[in-house]
Amino acid sequence: MELNSREPVYIQVIRYFKERIASGVLEPGTEIPSRRELANTLKINPNTVQRAYKEMEELGLIYTEGNLPSKVTTNEKIIQEAKDALLQDAVVSFVSTIETLQIPLKDVIPMLETHYEGGEKDD
Repeated sequence: MELNSREPVYIQVIRYFKERIASGVLEPGTEIPSRRELANTLKINPNTVQRAYKEMEELGLIYTEGNLPSKVTTNEKIIQEAKDALLQDAVVSFVSTIETLQIPLKDVIPMLETHYEGGEKDD
């Protein structure tokens, strides 16, 4: 995980886990690192990790039972909602860029299909 200075670190931690949960890299029920362990690994304040984990628990992405390690949700609806939210964010950002460049949709769709299907990487 690489952190940037453009946005709060706890938001970056949430996005990192959300992307891995949504993509299936972190499977439902998988234990995630402890707050202290993640803070040490990323060299960030443990309070930052605590804030991220608290928000992920509120979103239902992770759960913690008693003093046991936190785990990825097993709720498929929440995982699907995470996927949908990430897709929505990506589409909004992409469309905003395309609109700024004033590129017609009819020119975008064939290129999008080619790249999505693993075709050309650079034009």
